[in-house]
Amino acid sequence: MKFEQLLADRTRLMGVNVIREILKVVSQPGMISLAGGIPAPESFPMDKMRELTERVIDKYESNAFQYDLTEGFIPLREALVGYLGQKNIHASVDDILVASGSQGVLDALGKTLISPGDKIAVEAPTYLGALQAFNPYEPQYVRMDMDEDGLVPESLDEVLKTHTIKFIYTVPTFQNPTGRSVTLARRKQIAEIIQHHDALLIEDDPYSALRYRGEALPAIQTFAPEHVVYITTLSKILAPGLRLGICIAPQLIKKWLVIVKQGVDLHTNTFSQAIAAEYLAGGYLDEQLPKIINLYGPKLQAMLDAIEKYFPANFTWSKPEGGMFVWAEGPEGLDTEKLYWEAVKQNVAYVPGKFFYTQKGEGNATMRLNFTKSDEETIDRAIHILADVLKEACA
Repeated sequence: MKFEQLLADRTRLMGVNVIREILKVVSQPGMISLAGGIPAPESFPMDKMRELTERVIDKYESNAFQYDLTEGFIPLREALVGYLGQKNIHASVDDILVASGSQGVLDALGKTLISPGDKIAVEAPTYLGALQAFNPYEPQYVRMDMDEDGLVPESLDEVLKTHTIKFIYTVPTFQNPTGRSVTLARRKQIAEIIQHHDALLIEDDPYSALRYRGEALPAIQTFAPEHVVYITTLSKILAPGLRLGICIAPQLIKKWLVIVKQGVDLHTNTFSQAIAAEYLAGGYLDEQLPKIINLYGPKLQAMLDAIEKYFPANFTWSKPEGGMFVWAEGPEGLDTEKLYWEAVKQNVAYVPGKFFYTQKGEGNATMRLNFTKSDEETIDRAIHILADVLKEACA
C-alpha cells in the first residue's frame, strides 16, 4: 500500500528535528558533544528520588496513578503558586496549567492560535523547537532583530507597525540558542510596546533559574500580565524525563489550551506531577538548585576561557551569565554546517546556527555550543580541537 497518499497536507511542513538528528552522531564512541541542550545527569536529585517516590506513594496512594484533572494535579499547582511567586509572577491554583513539557504548551498554542498564513514574530535566531511546534499550522514568520542585549525593542515596534501579527514569540532570558538575555530596561520597553499595540507575547522561560552570576531579571509577564502567555518548565531544575511544563495565560487562552489538551493527552502524567509537588513543597529544590548552579557555573566559565584562548581572532561570541549555551559567529562566507562534519571527524560536535533562523541565508557563519554535559577539562579540549578546525577553514 502507498501510505504517502494518506498523509495530511500539513506533513509537508513537518520535518525531523535537526538537533535530534545531530544527537544520533554524537552518540558515537569517543564523541565530545557540545551540541544538545541536555542537562548533566549529575544535576538530577538522584539521591532523593527514592525518598520522593516513597513520599508520593505514602501520601497520595493510588491517586498518584489515577486519571486526573486536565489543568494539572492540584498539589503541584498549589506548590507552583509559591514557586512562581518567588519570580514575582502572581498566579492562583486556577491560573496554572501543567503540560507535558513546555513543548506541549507550544504545540497547543499553535493549534489554538495559528490559522494558515498568520504572521508570527520571532527573534533571529530563535528556538528551533518552537518553529517545529508552530510549522504544522502554516504560519508565516516575521523576523525581529537581536543584539548582545537580546531582542531589540525598536525592531519589535516596527514589526507591529508594519504587519498584522498574531503573536510574538521570545526567549528573553539566556536564550536558546544564543544565551543572551534582554536587559531590564528593554523588558519594560517591550511590555509598553505590546500594551500599546494590544499584542500578545509568548514568553518562553526555561532557563532563568540557571543563573551563575549577576542579578535576576523579572519576567516580561510581570510588567504586562494581560498581554503575555508565560511558559516555564521543571526540566532544568528537576529532571527532563518527567516532562513537566507550566503555563500562565490570559483566561480565554488558558480555557482553549485546556480544551486542546483534552484532545491530546487528557492530562499530564499524574505520578510525575506528584513527584514534582513533593520536590517543591518539601524544600528539595532549595537544596538542589545551588548544587546545579555550582555544577554548571564553572563549566560555562571553562568554555568562555577556552574560546578566548583558542578561537580565531575574527570570531565573536556571547558571554551569558547563565543558561546552557554560548553562541559564536565567524566571518562572512564561513559555512559552519560544512565545518560540522570536519569537527565530527575530530570527535567534536556542535549545532550549526543556520537552523535557528527562519530566513534562508542567515546564520551560515554561526554555531551553538552547549557546556552542561561535559566537564571543564573536556570542554577545554573540545574547544581547542574545534578552534583548530575553524582556523584551518578561515585560513
